[in-house]
Amino acid sequence: MLFPIAFALAGSGARPRVFASVLAIVLVVRAVVAATRSAVAFAVLGVVLCVFAFAFDLSMPLKLYPVAVNATLLAIFSWSLWNPPPVIERLARIRVPSLPPEGVEHTRRVTRVWCVFFAFNGTIALWTATAASDRVWALWNGAVSYVLMGALLLGEWCVRQRVMSRHEH
Repeated sequence: MLFPIAFALAGSGARPRVFASVLAIVLVVRAVVAATRSAVAFAVLGVVLCVFAFAFDLSMPLKLYPVAVNATLLAIFSWSLWNPPPVIERLARIRVPSLPPEGVEHTRRVTRVWCVFFAFNGTIALWTATAASDRVWALWNGAVSYVLMGALLLGEWCVRQRVMSRHEH
């Protein structure tokens, strides 16, 4: 989240190699600290882009990181719809192991909503990386997309409370 903002604040005078080096280190440290498969996968994805940015001293590979993350999440969530259980159902079962059929259907719908979100967000991220200014790119990828993600999480939580209370009676 902070990377796009730091990138924009540094302006055009900053060397992509510097950002690539710092971002690669941050991604590796985060993967080691988190020690999860997803953190490692996103670190590998980011480090590959950092290697290209460093090797050619280009900022575009760095600006494509949010696109790659959204594309990866879209692929994972979509794949889970065709190979159940969907991602959201897996997460829901951590808290409610015996999820009722209504809950299962709700998690399927929510997984589809997240697929739409990742497709939308990734498309805008691609547009900002290729056609917008660094400031617009940073604003979208460092702030707006996170606000939208938070709103989606909050909205889903509110809907889930209604769905679950309707089926508890």
